[in-house]
Amino acid sequence: MRIVSAHEGTIPISSSMSNAFIDFSTMDCSVLALVSDVVVDGEPVVGYGFNSNGRYSAGEILRRRILPRLLEADPDSLLDERGGLSPTAAWDVMMRNEKPGGHGERSVAVGVVDMALHDLAAKVAGVPLHRWIADHYGDGGSDESVFVYAAGGYYAPGKTLGDLQDEMRGFLDAGYEVVKMKIGGADLAEDLRRIEAVIDVLGGDGSRLAVDVNGRFDLDTALAYGRAIDPYGLFWYEEVGDPLDYGLNATLAEHYRGPIATGENLFSLQDARNLVRYGGLRPDRDWIQVDPALSYGLVEYRRIQDMLAQHGWSSRRCIPHGGHQFSLHIAAALRLGGNESYPGEFQPTGGFADDAVVAGGRVRLDDRPGIGLEGKAAFHRVLRGLHA
Repeated sequence: MRIVSAHEGTIPISSSMSNAFIDFSTMDCSVLALVSDVVVDGEPVVGYGFNSNGRYSAGEILRRRILPRLLEADPDSLLDERGGLSPTAAWDVMMRNEKPGGHGERSVAVGVVDMALHDLAAKVAGVPLHRWIADHYGDGGSDESVFVYAAGGYYAPGKTLGDLQDEMRGFLDAGYEVVKMKIGGADLAEDLRRIEAVIDVLGGDGSRLAVDVNGRFDLDTALAYGRAIDPYGLFWYEEVGDPLDYGLNATLAEHYRGPIATGENLFSLQDARNLVRYGGLRPDRDWIQVDPALSYGLVEYRRIQDMLAQHGWSSRRCIPHGGHQFSLHIAAALRLGGNESYPGEFQPTGGFADDAVVAGGRVRLDDRPGIGLEGKAAFHRVLRGLHA
């Protein structure tokens, strides 16, 4: 098996909405197609990759460093002992001549290629990615369905409390049982009104609502919000301060008794290790949200999972950021606690297959080979256009 060519591009996933820190008016995304020499039904097998929302496209790094190393490598150096494509071996090739540290846009670029490699490997094997992961990295088994929560509740021009409630009702009608909304982009009094409006939609059950600050707060604000929202018994209080301010997170954990979630903007094993060493997170209630697509891919994410296990963390306390099919397969195969979902945002990349059904807050995986992005018709047209 050989990689014949790589086709990279950039697509918009922009919108007028915002969280507490950024707006998404110029948000874009790298997309990638890796074409192999394996032919099925008269067409070459192609692996697809892209990056999650929240980080911009990484095309320059892909074009100048990561993809040339992959394409110029001895093809046999990308294979495992059985002659199959090895994303782990390819990861080592892509990271040659890269110094330690500097985890940021480089981790996004490698993550895009890692996703395409795993998609390709599973397609060549003729199995869905979750099965390939379970067979190659696990014990051969995976979860048949995955808990998913609906992420939304963004700030937007002219958006009223009634609009926010209608949005959340739509998530519930679609089969979700837990929803997430943004806070920190308004003052405390206004955010409390927004929270209470959503809890009303949830029948008064605050445990079905997660709130996300997107790293906006200093310590005093984080503690003030924590005191105010504590009585609601929320599902979690997410990324309250700067993701690298482990001291802030540790102090918050000493004062806020409810679950805390963070990690989507940590992009390496080293960052995640520092979080569990110094961030004060509690393995019995808190959540780690490292996003495989943004943090050097599944190869690095598996290292993070091994590290977490050594520190007494269950994989069930991990729910990746990203809200797409790649992390859904990973959640099933590595038996994580669930997966984020973007039912209506960040199109065409966000969300699951067009025929995916959410029931009781869970979604089952289908049997399409690889990630199954062919099941997202609008996105597949974009991806196929890279190489057709």
